[in-house]
Order: sequence, then C-alpha cells, then structure tokens
Amino acid sequence: MSDYSSQFLQVEVIAHTAVVTFNNPPAHTWTAQSLSDLQDLVLSLNEDRNIYALVLTGGGAKFFSAGADLNIFADGDKQVAIDMSNIFGQAFETLSAFRGVSISAINGYAMGGGLEVALACDIRIAEDHAVMALPEASVGLLPCAGGTQNLALLVGEGWTKRMILCGERISAEQALSINLVEEVVAQGEGKNAAIALATKVAKQSPVAVTACKKLIQKNRVMPIEQALPQERQAFVELFDSLDQKEGVQAFLDKRKPTWLNK
Repeated sequence: MSDYSSQFLQVEVIAHTAVVTFNNPPAHTWTAQSLSDLQDLVLSLNEDRNIYALVLTGGGAKFFSAGADLNIFADGDKQVAIDMSNIFGQAFETLSAFRGVSISAINGYAMGGGLEVALACDIRIAEDHAVMALPEASVGLLPCAGGTQNLALLVGEGWTKRMILCGERISAEQALSINLVEEVVAQGEGKNAAIALATKVAKQSPVAVTACKKLIQKNRVMPIEQALPQERQAFVELFDSLDQKEGVQAFLDKRKPTWLNK
C-alpha cells in the first residue's frame, strides 16, 4: 500500500492511477473518519502531478459499500445529522471535482451512500452480481450526499423516482440499460476493467482532460449558451500549456507524446 493509505482506505498507485479499496468490513459502511479520509485523499491526489486517474472499489466480493451505518442516527440527534450530512456532501463533492478521471468498480452491493460515492465518480463499471439502491426513504431518511441530484443526471427523473420513491433495487444489467453504469463485467473483473480504462486516460493530456471534465460538468450549473463561450475560451487557454505543444508536435512527428502535465 502507498503512503496515501489510511485505516479505512487502502491505496495502491499503479503507474498514473491511484487504486482505492474501501476497508471497513464487512460492508464498508461510511464513518465520519472514512469520509474525511476520502476528502483528504482526493485533495492530496489533486496535488500529485503523477496521478491522472482514481479507481474506487470495495474489499472482498460481496460489498462495494453499504453506505452509512444507521447506528449513527439511532438516537435521532439532529446535530449528528447536520455533521454527517455535511461531511458526506463535502467528501463526495470533492470527489466529483477531482482533477483527473474517477472510476468506480462496483463489485457488490452499493447501497445508499455506497451508491452515492459511485454517482460522484465520472464513470461506473459494475460486476455482474452487483446490486444498487438508494433505500433511505424506507427508514425515514433521504439520500443527502448527491443522490437525488446525481442519479437524475444519469438516468432521468423517472428511474430516479423509481429507485428513491419506490425503493427499487437495480441489478447490474438493469443499471446498464438505464445508463446508471457504463459497463458490466464478470464477477471479480471490476477492478481490472477500471484500471484498464484508467490506463487509457494516461494516454490523454492531463491538462486537456482536466479542462474537458470541467466543461462537461458545467451543464449541471449553467445553460448551454453560457457554457459554449467558456468552451472556446478553454480551448484557447490550452495554448499556454506545454502539453498542447508536445501533443501537436508528437502527432506531426508520428510518435507517442510525453505528457508533462503542465
């Protein structure tokens, strides 16, 4: 494990990819500490110019993550609810804003906050035995870490309402059919598939990838007529980067580029 590892998050750096394995068995539920660790990890990876991609997966073969431990909320303390909802939001919003590409390898049950962390990623790969749900309303709660918003962006309002309001559990194949995940692989192959996809990211200019990701996610916060001029401006600003010069020259020289991430 790398120096990035903590009690609940095991981190292995493979080339330009940080592979993060949730480590809070048996169900990898989230705690205030593990959420804080995730936020700190992403902020640290943002500063590591060698890291272009981030892969998240659960330890073992049964759970990706079962979300929050409901024992935390058993006494109905509103201050606990305030604190936990804030750290959930901060952690997953930091993940969503990760400089590089984030990929979830959903290798089992992804429930509640366990699905919300996957929704905060750029790309989701599910193993064929995975089960996904946002069951919070069944215990009188709601998904407060981006679930009501990020799910709707991916699958539309109808399926979001089926999953949240009706409590429907979704299989891997169903998730693929409604665009909740981008790929389904055999059991045990999720992490390898995610790492393989992350390797493709490393072939792209990290500077260009960061700029593109920011632009793609602008459709969440502004109308297209405002985003299009920003797209053109970002294109021009890439000409200040060394990667732009290297990328074009490498193409003309018929060689692979050597990215400087600058």
